[in-house]
Amino acid sequence: MAKLVQLIEWRRDVRRFRRDAIEPDLIERLLDLAQMAPSVGNSQPWRWVSVDSPQMREKIHQNFVAANAEAQAGYQGERASLYARLKLEGIDVAPRQFAVFCDRGTAQGAGVGCQTMPEMLDYSVAVMIETFWLLARAEGLGVGWVSILDPEQAKADLQVPERWKLIAYLCVGWPVEEHPVPELVRFGWQDRTQAGRFVTSR
Repeated sequence: MAKLVQLIEWRRDVRRFRRDAIEPDLIERLLDLAQMAPSVGNSQPWRWVSVDSPQMREKIHQNFVAANAEAQAGYQGERASLYARLKLEGIDVAPRQFAVFCDRGTAQGAGVGCQTMPEMLDYSVAVMIETFWLLARAEGLGVGWVSILDPEQAKADLQVPERWKLIAYLCVGWPVEEHPVPELVRFGWQDRTQAGRFVTSR
């Protein structure tokens, strides 16, 4: 339990990576283990696309640049200035990158648990991502979740089936530095809070 607590404490969104390569066998092993994550109806709707070519990474990066400019325009004053200084992705450096999709048309699981809450397929993919993240961290790898993207543009660029929904774009690599404190806390964007920690049903 102590080791698990330490692992969770050190699970951080990483955006500053070394360029050192990752052994392909290590990634394959982590992905195999991560498939043991729970999924509604044993649907396993996750679909991982490895984004490897410089041309495709540049398309994703330009997607980020456009989406980030739009996001920054939503802030004013000092908040906008602080946002502009944040490091929000590692696409230009991370040695491995994955677009993770939910296959909303999967036949596996035959729809068990999804009739009233179809979004459970998306949540299943999110749980698998968290499982992979913790496994990666246990091996010393860092993971960064890039959410400032146009998901439809990413789908078009990666030429995936229409029924797939983008859940995450992940950068994976060896961290430049290790911190137990989230970067957004260190740079003054948002402190960790206990807001909404528990809600009692009455």
